[in-house]
Amino acid sequence: TILIFILRNQNSTKLPPGPRPLPVIGNILELGKNPHKSLTNLSKIYGPIMTLKLGKKTTIVISSPQVAKQVLLENSQIFSNRTIPHAGYALDHNKFSPAWLPTLDLWKKIRKVCATKVFSKKMLDSTKVLRQQKLQELLNYVIEKSKKGEAFDIGEAVFTTVLNSISNTLFSMDLAHSIHGQESQGFKKIIWGIMEESGKPNVSDFFPILRPLDLQSVYANLTNYLKKLYEIFDDIIEERINSRFTKADSEDVCNDVLDSLLKSNNIGETKLELSRSEMVHLFMDLFVAGIDTTSGTIEWIMTELLRNPEKLTKAKKELCQEIGKAETIEESHIFKLPFLQAVVKETLRLHPPAPLLLPHKCDEIVNILSFNVPKNAQVLVNIWAMGRDSTIWENPNMFIPERFLESDTNYKGNSFQLIPFGASKRICPGLPLAHRVVHLMVASLLRNFE
Repeated sequence: TILIFILRNQNSTKLPPGPRPLPVIGNILELGKNPHKSLTNLSKIYGPIMTLKLGKKTTIVISSPQVAKQVLLENSQIFSNRTIPHAGYALDHNKFSPAWLPTLDLWKKIRKVCATKVFSKKMLDSTKVLRQQKLQELLNYVIEKSKKGEAFDIGEAVFTTVLNSISNTLFSMDLAHSIHGQESQGFKKIIWGIMEESGKPNVSDFFPILRPLDLQSVYANLTNYLKKLYEIFDDIIEERINSRFTKADSEDVCNDVLDSLLKSNNIGETKLELSRSEMVHLFMDLFVAGIDTTSGTIEWIMTELLRNPEKLTKAKKELCQEIGKAETIEESHIFKLPFLQAVVKETLRLHPPAPLLLPHKCDEIVNILSFNVPKNAQVLVNIWAMGRDSTIWENPNMFIPERFLESDTNYKGNSFQLIPFGASKRICPGLPLAHRVVHLMVASLLRNFE
């Protein structure tokens, strides 16, 4: 009996291999300035599943599509929940955000709303004219600057255009107002502030006992930014609700996401598909994640095409042949442009928006590749490592869109060698909108400028 107990105990602690941790701090120093790159190098020593001790937190790092599939798909129920960073608790965001919520009733309700009302084909088709208008404003701005010979920041212009594309999809209004003036800076500063604070390494995540001290002020700063964002979105909702009481039944209301979430009945009251707080926190997620992911991807696409002029020429030639120079490029044209789609995939392979997917949590001991992943372990999926793996991709550090032309690989969560938006239950709900905006904006920029 004693022998069986000892063997079981040894088996239960058979963790994946990893570097020896130092006392107290564990393997924190080995993360370096670019954790995804440091973890990639460590995976070449310890394998596709390894263990690190990050302060008090046991962390399992996944670096191959095969293991990622076991974790995210085959054992999705065990790994579907999150390890929530200290920043995730700011303004109680963890209680409302589909990114952090456990996969229970509220999470299911919000995901259903996203699928049926926010990112459904019907909704995205109904708001595409608004996105087209924002794109035309960007093109006019770039043409104006080019004619005057004035320098401008294309990255910031793209950021503003993406922001307004999302705000028009949700609210039928510009929240950055203009890519010309300073009036847009206030809202953008809030978004930038949230992105910056959320991305900071935080000692409170490694040592939870220090959370009340908030030594780096990440929690306090993020709470301040989120309060400002909450007020903006709450005011928009309030104004829309009030406008319903002043409109006759026959009058059309805005054909946008907010309108679909606010359903009027015959006596003029408003029925909420989600609670007020649930809506506001959902809009927070959609803005911050959507803008960061989409604008960053567009910038990387343009950078890679400028670095590889032969690919740029090939993309422009496809646009000319398939669409022509006179016709306005629309979202419905995307399927006609296989090389452009390959360019987007190749960029996402090399430059995923989040090199490490949001952390998962293991809810019970589970065996992966003959190793035991302990209960409550944090699980990180290093998709940057998977995108640069020479056993998966030939010449992995080179920009070769053609590799996708004869392949059925996609980024919708079923090709685990390319999962920049995650997979299974936790795949990014905003993927349908990001897909449209990225392709449309890149195609239009390429077609209009030399």
